[in-house]
Amino acid sequence: MDSTSVLERWFPVPRMIAPPAVGVDISDASIRWLGFEKKSSGTEVRTWGEIPLESGIVAQGIVKDGARLVAALMEAKKQWGGVYCVNASLPEESGYVFSMQVPDMSDREQVMNMIGFELEARVPIPASAALYDFDQTHSRDASGVEIGVVVFARESVDPYVDAFSAAGIQLLSLELEARSIARVVSDEEKHAVELLVDFGRNRTGCAVLKGGVPIFTSTVMVGGETMTTAAMKALSLSHEDADLFIDTQGLIPDEKDVAAGVDAIMPTATALAEEVVKLYRYWDTRRNERGDRVTPVERIILVGGSANLRGLNDFLAARVQSSVVKPDVWGAIVDYDTYIPPIDRRTSLQFATVIGLALRSIAL
Repeated sequence: MDSTSVLERWFPVPRMIAPPAVGVDISDASIRWLGFEKKSSGTEVRTWGEIPLESGIVAQGIVKDGARLVAALMEAKKQWGGVYCVNASLPEESGYVFSMQVPDMSDREQVMNMIGFELEARVPIPASAALYDFDQTHSRDASGVEIGVVVFARESVDPYVDAFSAAGIQLLSLELEARSIARVVSDEEKHAVELLVDFGRNRTGCAVLKGGVPIFTSTVMVGGETMTTAAMKALSLSHEDADLFIDTQGLIPDEKDVAAGVDAIMPTATALAEEVVKLYRYWDTRRNERGDRVTPVERIILVGGSANLRGLNDFLAARVQSSVVKPDVWGAIVDYDTYIPPIDRRTSLQFATVIGLALRSIAL
């Protein structure tokens, strides 16, 4: 399968011909998936799950062992209920994101040509070795329309495409993780600027969203596993019990005898807060190409498995002086009066990427 044709357009296949598909997110540590189906009562989850990836298969978003990744994908596919098509994500670590203005009413070919001319000045990848695409932020002014551009090196995308093909899986689309998450958590219609923070086990992905479109991303090596390990040592807990402590006690414990646990996890929480504050302030003081101040961040959105740290919302909000929310990823998808998803609110923050990917193949 030609990777160019896969990445070429992120808009969904027309609904009338789109086959059933699952959203698939491959990280350094796991393959996670979710698929929807339409029923007379509304949208329901058809399949969902996660399998671990052994160390060394994928590292910082780069496929290191294609053969083992193929084997893992084939194992995951067995649990998809006969579905063989996927919409998959690409990690921010290996991509580049920027925004630029293009003349209003430009067609796709014209915009792609303009991006091609900009690449040399924007990213360290020659145009001949790059795969890139764009989405409009719906922000217009006298100078034109703003677009968010995502660029990947072909050599980092091809191994994913090859692995899906070798596993007998039809790849319908690839897109940036942050774009997938934004589809379910961003207030796109307000065209607001939001800071998305995906606090994962081993790293945190941050993205500035404008109208749901990523226009800036960064990845920091701050993850929740460090907190879990520290809590295990400080309180002599199992891995599972340490995670439970983080989620239910965290930074504002109810019990008096867990101060050592709070002290143990505080360095990671502080490191995350410092990175978020740094990005928040950078964006808040940024100016565009004309020297005008950019639209400030309206709110911070927290997702990812480690975002369940109790007290994290208030901890970050106090430092950035802005609203911090953990979104309901099901809110715009299902009717709670008729259907309760099989993934609870806390766990669902880990599945935001695949939920957004799965939405590409259904009409709400």
